Amino acid sequence: MYKEVLQSITGIAIYPLISFVIFFLFFVALLGYVLVVNRQHISAMSMLPLLEDGHVTPAKPEPTC
Repeated sequence: MYKEVLQSITGIAIYPLISFVIFFLFFVALLGYVLVVNRQHISAMSMLPLLEDGHVTPAKPEPTC
């Protein structure tokens, strides 16, 4: 039933192609960003969850027995 309805729509075949092109361009752009991004920026972004009021929270030393 759905196949017959979709086949009756003119120009419907272009939509899967457009979807693939958008998907492909997104991941190519993402790959380009990952290869070009500054490593210091990545390091600074990875430390953000540890920041408390702009300072890195030091790790608590483990108690000794």
